[in-house]
Amino acid sequence: MFRYLSFSLALLATTPVFAQINATVDNINSVYDADTFRVDIAGWPDIVGKNIPVRVNGVDAAEIRGKCLSEKEQAKAARDYTKAFLQSGSTIELRNIQRGKYFRLLADVYVDGASLSEALIASGHARSYHGGTREGWCALN
Repeated sequence: MFRYLSFSLALLATTPVFAQINATVDNINSVYDADTFRVDIAGWPDIVGKNIPVRVNGVDAAEIRGKCLSEKEQAKAARDYTKAFLQSGSTIELRNIQRGKYFRLLADVYVDGASLSEALIASGHARSYHGGTREGWCALN
């Protein structure tokens, strides 16, 4: 028990530990929107690997609780795209893992080697994003 707690605290405390490893998703628990979902991570202790939220690195998508009806509709379509993309493969990998806001993991997400970020951008469901001020989604349709 102490060994797992020590391992868990080390994972939580230091970003470089995350950045040096990749993880394989064992189960997709839920998909909230196009760039946020919850998973179980194979081989990780429950405290850091069970029902853990993941934020997809490198993209910004419309928000489910958006500012207008158009944004909410775009968000639902993007969420459904992400859900289908994640379910389409046999292996989901989290690469370049970092600690993000709200206790989420920030990671590059790959499904059978295909980048979720690239697929979301190519399909028009997301835009490239690397911090800073985000553009709105209400003017788009």
